[in-house]
Amino acid sequence: MPRIQTAAVSSVQTVIVHNPFDGAVVGEVAESTAADVADAVLRAKAAQWEFRRSTPAVRRAMLNALADEISSDAETMARIISHEMGKTIREARNEVRRAQNTLRLSGDAGTFLDGEALHCAIVEGGADRLATITYEPVGVVGAVTPFNYPLNLLCHKLGPAIAAGNAVVAKPSPKAPLAAARLRELALKAGWPPALFQIVHGGADVALSLARSPIDLLSFTGGPAAGLALKNASGLVRCLMELGGNDPLFVLPDADLDRAVATAIGHRFEIAGQSCAAVKKLYLHRDIERVFTEKLLAAVDAVEFGDPSSDDTDMGTVIDEAAARVVEERVRATVGGGARLLHGGTRNGTVFAPTVISGVSVDAPVIAEETFGPVIAIRTFADAGEAIAEVNATSYGLQAGVFTNDHALIRMFSRDLVVGGVMINEGPDFRAEHVPFGGVKRSGLGREGVRIALREMSEPKVVID
Repeated sequence: MPRIQTAAVSSVQTVIVHNPFDGAVVGEVAESTAADVADAVLRAKAAQWEFRRSTPAVRRAMLNALADEISSDAETMARIISHEMGKTIREARNEVRRAQNTLRLSGDAGTFLDGEALHCAIVEGGADRLATITYEPVGVVGAVTPFNYPLNLLCHKLGPAIAAGNAVVAKPSPKAPLAAARLRELALKAGWPPALFQIVHGGADVALSLARSPIDLLSFTGGPAAGLALKNASGLVRCLMELGGNDPLFVLPDADLDRAVATAIGHRFEIAGQSCAAVKKLYLHRDIERVFTEKLLAAVDAVEFGDPSSDDTDMGTVIDEAAARVVEERVRATVGGGARLLHGGTRNGTVFAPTVISGVSVDAPVIAEETFGPVIAIRTFADAGEAIAEVNATSYGLQAGVFTNDHALIRMFSRDLVVGGVMINEGPDFRAEHVPFGGVKRSGLGREGVRIALREMSEPKVVID
């Protein structure tokens, strides 16, 4: 069993990583202490001071070199991801592909981190001087990442940070830290300075140590409670936070129902429903509820679930048995409250069957809070405005999907939904690596997506001459 060391570590404690499908030990990492975190940040500051004057061409070459190393290591990395967090091997391979894109797009975007020139004399009596605005690196980025996309979500922080001239100290989830550890090994192999990208390992206490350290920006993906704790710990440090969602998918009578069914399944059962923008609530117009539900159940019945390592598996496990029990309890309580269980609802350890529930009330446990599990909860509506108001009344606002070809309805949903993104004839889980991604209300602060993240991870400087 390998013991991966990712920074100077004084701790003798280890984080043991288990395969959520069969419980086998798949690796371990050394747990970091508060002193380890402080040391990593100080070394990152020294490395960033040297790196801040690097050119965009150098940064792009570094990111491309790392993407090349990932490409060469793709199958090994995919196996690591699948084994440590339970997503299918096909899903893991796709994540590895996307991570390469994220890094390459970050390098490309860094070559266009443009400033601007503004004349000060735009009003009568104004000074005849020229203001030049440029963007400089913030310094050290503390990156705290979740288990569900252990490689690509780290690359969404690492890529823009490096492209902007920063250093990164990352803390991955203790439930899935091995892909991050492997990524740093590949960065060293690609010739990166050792202190420019470091990993510290552990749970909430290590995350809080990182937030309290002299970092210059904190980038976090996780839940609202943990995000608030880290924000409070970080003080006046700038924070970028993606805090999850309770995202709806609306299907209108004129929609392509077969495509909408495939999207609902793909966007809810991907990584066993553990995506922040997954379809948590399926809103069906009452005119198509019956026919859509029939199509949906037939498609759900064809989903192969179980062993993540098999190429034939469509859906793997949830991250651990405790998480599976939470999903089970919410489904049971929702059905006990009057909803109808149409499919699934059972579990075997960490394998939770694809589940469909109809007649779900607005306050049902399965949708009252974000549920990380493969559960499609159906709500029906007759009036689009009322359905929009219902979604807006919740505390989340990440993304939404709308299936319709009615231009007036598209304008209505796009204008009136209080969310960070509206996907037309797509599910809420759709994203492209270079496009802004994030939410409002409890769903987060700031945006990811390599182009906007470059600006978020830079400081504007004004020189007036």
